[in-house]
Amino acid sequence: MITLFTNRFQGFRPPQGVPVRITLGGVRFKLPYSLTHSVRELAPRRDYLNAAKPEFEKAYRADLDKLGPERVAALLRRIAEAEGDHRLVLLCFEDLAAPGLWCHRRVFATWWREVTGDAVRELGPGGAYEQGVLV
Repeated sequence: MITLFTNRFQGFRPPQGVPVRITLGGVRFKLPYSLTHSVRELAPRRDYLNAAKPEFEKAYRADLDKLGPERVAALLRRIAEAEGDHRLVLLCFEDLAAPGLWCHRRVFATWWREVTGDAVRELGPGGAYEQGVLV
């Protein structure tokens, strides 16, 4: 079993679960935690990375559909088993605090809920994790 959450690199805290990078590029700043896991298959491709939201979402979801929920689950399950923790937090750079902002981690979350029925809660501001407590 895996339980998925999303957050940004700067907002993640170890009590939230296991941090997992889902970006093309690595983090170029100091993090107050160890980031040892990455699932590059969940990163958007460069050819549509800077596209407008409708085009980006269509291309990214096509990539996710091609990968399929079984393969995604297998990739994530390996991390959960290695860490002994079912809570995985998929991380990228975007700050979603302001209304109207979006990023691929939330597009993934919507896709995952549609194909598996499992919700993926955002742990950043206004998300499921406020003041150190899951709500």
